[in-house]
Amino acid sequence: MSRSVVILRSSGDRLECADDHPNLLTTLEAHNLCVEFQCREGYCGSCRMRLLKGEVDYAETPLAFIQQGEILPCCCKAKGEIEIEL
Repeated sequence: MSRSVVILRSSGDRLECADDHPNLLTTLEAHNLCVEFQCREGYCGSCRMRLLKGEVDYAETPLAFIQQGEILPCCCKAKGEIEIEL
């Protein structure tokens, strides 16, 4: 099975999602990227960012309001290859 990949729009960097990363925020942190967050549970929306291409899966529907094209990396995982704007 192929791993999910996150492409960063600003740099073009391709980050591989490790199997032991429970969510996208953990993947970004593992690659030393600073993402603002508070709750890590999908309640506050502090980590909200733009999803430019691809799809993500949420284990549970987040409570924070997100608009079309936005994701909460604290509680989602990439499905295949995605592109985001930090």
